[in-house]
Amino acid sequence: MVDPSQMHAEGPNGASIDLPVDLDSLSPQGRNELGLGLLALDGAGLVLDCNRAAEALCGLPSEAMIGRNFFRELVPSTNVPSFYGRFLASVRRGLSNSTFEFVFGRIPAPLRARIGLRAAAAGHIWLTITPLEQIAAGLSREAVLAAINHRSRAEPVDPSLCEREPIHIPGSIQPNAVMLAADALSLEILAFSANAADVLAPGSFPPNGLSLTEVLPADVVSAIRDGLAAHTLTDGRLLRRTVVLPPRGDRFLLVAHAHMGRVIVELELAPERPEDFSAASPLDAELAMIRLRMAETLTEAAQIAALEIRAMTGFESVLVYRFDADWNGEAIAEDMVPDWQRPLIGLRFPASDIPAQARALYTKAKSRFVIDRDCVPVPLVADRSAGNAPIDLTFAQNRTLSPIHLEYQRNLGVDGSMSISIMVENRLWGLMIGHHRRPHYVAPETRAAATVLTDGFAMRVQEIEGKALWSEQQRHLDIQGQLVRGLTRSDDFVTSLTQGSPTLLDLFGAVGAGIVSDDIVCLVGTTPSAEAVRALTGWLRESLGPDERTFVTDTLVMHHAPAAAYTETASGLLAAFVGQSRQHLLMWFKPEVPSTVTWGGDPRKPVLPGSGPVAVLPRRSFERWVEERRGHSMPWAPWKVALAAQLADAVDGVVLRQRRKIDELTELLADKERLLIQKDLLTREIDHRVKNSLQIVTAFLHMQRRQIADPSARQAFSETSARVMSVARVHDSLYQGESMEQVDLGQTIQALCNDLAGMAGDEHSVELTAEPGLMVPYRHAVALSLITTELVTNAFKYAGRPDKGVRISVTVGGAAGAVRLQVCDDGQGMPLGWENAKAQGTGLGMKLIRAMLEQIGARLDVENADGACFTVHA
Repeated sequence: MVDPSQMHAEGPNGASIDLPVDLDSLSPQGRNELGLGLLALDGAGLVLDCNRAAEALCGLPSEAMIGRNFFRELVPSTNVPSFYGRFLASVRRGLSNSTFEFVFGRIPAPLRARIGLRAAAAGHIWLTITPLEQIAAGLSREAVLAAINHRSRAEPVDPSLCEREPIHIPGSIQPNAVMLAADALSLEILAFSANAADVLAPGSFPPNGLSLTEVLPADVVSAIRDGLAAHTLTDGRLLRRTVVLPPRGDRFLLVAHAHMGRVIVELELAPERPEDFSAASPLDAELAMIRLRMAETLTEAAQIAALEIRAMTGFESVLVYRFDADWNGEAIAEDMVPDWQRPLIGLRFPASDIPAQARALYTKAKSRFVIDRDCVPVPLVADRSAGNAPIDLTFAQNRTLSPIHLEYQRNLGVDGSMSISIMVENRLWGLMIGHHRRPHYVAPETRAAATVLTDGFAMRVQEIEGKALWSEQQRHLDIQGQLVRGLTRSDDFVTSLTQGSPTLLDLFGAVGAGIVSDDIVCLVGTTPSAEAVRALTGWLRESLGPDERTFVTDTLVMHHAPAAAYTETASGLLAAFVGQSRQHLLMWFKPEVPSTVTWGGDPRKPVLPGSGPVAVLPRRSFERWVEERRGHSMPWAPWKVALAAQLADAVDGVVLRQRRKIDELTELLADKERLLIQKDLLTREIDHRVKNSLQIVTAFLHMQRRQIADPSARQAFSETSARVMSVARVHDSLYQGESMEQVDLGQTIQALCNDLAGMAGDEHSVELTAEPGLMVPYRHAVALSLITTELVTNAFKYAGRPDKGVRISVTVGGAAGAVRLQVCDDGQGMPLGWENAKAQGTGLGMKLIRAMLEQIGARLDVENADGACFTVHA
């Protein structure tokens, strides 16, 4: 391959070439003699011809380039608004000549080049690439490469090595953006990215010492001042605007936030048309959210989320990565292209792969998109008045990733990437991760949609896990309540807890249980021998501190060596002493669960200590490494330990034969009942939060609608708002009702119709006749509410008259286990053959109605009687 740094812009016979030159008139030999890369592209970017210099730059012979898309297949790092977007603009506007600079992220020597776009006589576009300079890799990158090349084997090291790396102050940003850092009080620019000249007017560069008011539109600066005054730009909260900057009039996406006394402003060139980069639409996000809401299990929800986000973003692989209690990770779902060579589904990864400070950043800054792993970072240039402290980029959208993380991605075979935090109850539950083998640009609208959908997945996780936990806790509380009531009627607590139904064995998923009272051992289920249990009790009495009442482990043999003789029976132990004297002990046993854990590489060799400027090196191997685990049981949940301690306290009252303990037992039962009520309230609170979240989405859609002038777009936002509102009303009914599984359909439809009538205006009216107390399952309520929304909004749009609007009647009734929902209007009715006619709108409404009918096994009858009348039988 020719060294690009040795190329010069020369014409045939070594003559200096000052473009423009008549490229159409040059022979193939003359084009080959040019000291610059030359490609002929059609309007879509397909290569029609190229010279030898272009072959050298791309590293491919001409026969491997012709007929392929330059931007998507040959050099995907150019498939960004600053290159491909300008190419499309030139094609659309018929520009005869345009030039700009671009940096190709090559390894080991990235290249800065001047790009020319010229119209050719034959109708194609001449693309010229004039090398300007090769850019050496930074010191961090060179140090990492040198250290890895000298490494011969991996040695176990302290994972805290990973925490040495200051990833929040990289001192640079990705080249697709420009950054300005200003003082939060004066708005004086103290630092800027070295590529700020690409955005600012010539007279404003360098901008150090200038105020933001001199380089940004006045309304944006005013919004920044208001945000600073209201403290709404801190803690990761962002100001987002679209701005047009002189002198070229390019449109930029602006994101601003405040942190550590600085205002950080990021500017990114916006696509001229969102469809140029397959931007996701609100409809895509809406349909994905509906499918996600229908998922019944965590596995199903995770797979749907991975599939939908991959379809949105175009990544070759999207996986749902979940953290365990020790911060090890597991890929629980993955959607990928058929030829993806390194599936990660089912693999586990040690906690050092995503160390503590990286997890802290994911908790604060929720999303990170990397277009090109090998891009050349743009350094920040600081004014002397900025001081010596580095600028903290914790919340910056375009902060560069650390050399260590980038090397980790290189070892994994990943180039373009995405990571979005999955936050459940304000805790980092996991990550939504996108991988691409080549550079990959994701449009801003798609990034926002993927983040919203990830938040929707997090809400669904909270629902599924919360309801499952509530159900399991309620069952255990019921059993414990029965055991406690039995204790109050018995003088022999051992007999009461080990005979009849229920017994200790019905608690905590144990296969064996026992009670040690003085030296008497009573066992039920599958347990170690009485002698072994007696010895185990003696060890617990000696090992636990004076204030410790409980002991729990899922690896008993690691604590008590004699347990090796009965690991198959009792690898897990939960024990609770009765009273301070420790004469009595309640015990539960879980058996060994032999298993194999498949890691992405040997977890004992996660990282390496570095030397010089390198604090730690990423591991290189991600081959499947299988660990056979013995002596482990299923773990015990912390709340089960607490319940065991409470039961031991109840037994303590009976053993001491104190009548006053009867009152305490009664209070304990009352506590259990209150806890059941609290669990019920918790579930209702989940529905309440979901309802509130959906109302926030509705309000956001209303705000967006008011800012849109296009009638069809405004109508689309109104319809989307109505659909979201219909689901919110179902959750409102769940929150207010007595049942957590059944919904009062009449009450729900009543509230929904009131909302829809309010949105429609005074010229329309909606009358409801509903059978009181008509309870239906949650899934049916969601489907029927969405159907009602579509039928009523369609009547507003198509049945109303300009002079008097439309009058709609909605009837809800039921008989013999069936539901009848009828929506009628006083319009002109449905035209003949409407079923096969082309939809007046997008047709989404009827598609949604049919999908909901199929989901609940219902049918729809349509007739004309003083207007159109739709009847749903479910």
